[in-house]
Amino acid sequence: MEGDSSNEIYRECLRNHAASLGSYATDGCGEFTLDDTIPGGGLSCAACGCHRNFHRKVIRSQAHDAAADAVIDYASGGSGRQQVTGMVYSPESSERGSKKRFRTKFTAEQKEKMLGFAEKLGWKLQRKDEEDEIERFCRGVGISRKVFKVWMHNHKNSPPHSGNASSLTDQ
Repeated sequence: MEGDSSNEIYRECLRNHAASLGSYATDGCGEFTLDDTIPGGGLSCAACGCHRNFHRKVIRSQAHDAAADAVIDYASGGSGRQQVTGMVYSPESSERGSKKRFRTKFTAEQKEKMLGFAEKLGWKLQRKDEEDEIERFCRGVGISRKVFKVWMHNHKNSPPHSGNASSLTDQ
């Protein structure tokens, strides 16, 4: 079915004619119509003159009817190019597959220890001779080396650290 062009329909033109002006404007062409006047079977639209790739492509399965096509096309809120393969689109189904990133929460004690150790290291983890010391520290605090590295990167440009870790412990 992938190469079967009879199931492919090219709908409205999505070409941004005002891109060079820093704006957005389409030409209003509602559906791709092959321009038969071009020799060699070009892929330009007879209505707007744009190449077929600028038109939104819809792939229909044989069991797919036009009424479902209209519902599926606009279910995404007009988000642009979308392939329809006969499956009904539902926003809930697309959200189920994505996992939310886990955000590490630190205790005030962990933050103070990390601040002190980061200052001792000079806010860099590049020294190979201190690798064991870094691993020991991370195990003692209860975090991984990667988490500590990210924390250091996120906090190295914080206001000057004058021994008072309260600004970092409030985050």
